[in-house]
Amino acid sequence: MSRFETAFSRGPALVCFITAGDGDTAANLDALVEAGADVIELGMPFTDPMADGPTIQLAGQRALAGGQTLQKTLDMVTEFRRDDATT
Repeated sequence: MSRFETAFSRGPALVCFITAGDGDTAANLDALVEAGADVIELGMPFTDPMADGPTIQLAGQRALAGGQTLQKTLDMVTEFRRDDATT
């Protein structure tokens, strides 16, 4: 059974979304785990997120303005998974 399937097999799951690079993403990921998140969706910011709505659009714009890239996001996920292999 995958981690994703396990998260939902226990009943309702807390699924959280944050945009990579918007604020201190590493600290936010740790805080979400500590708060009990079962699944964390880490959004990759991109230049034209029209379907995502204004909140996620602004988060993506802040992340891109701060220099977030696909490679930085992948590196961030790799590091996070080293520390937390269950969320």
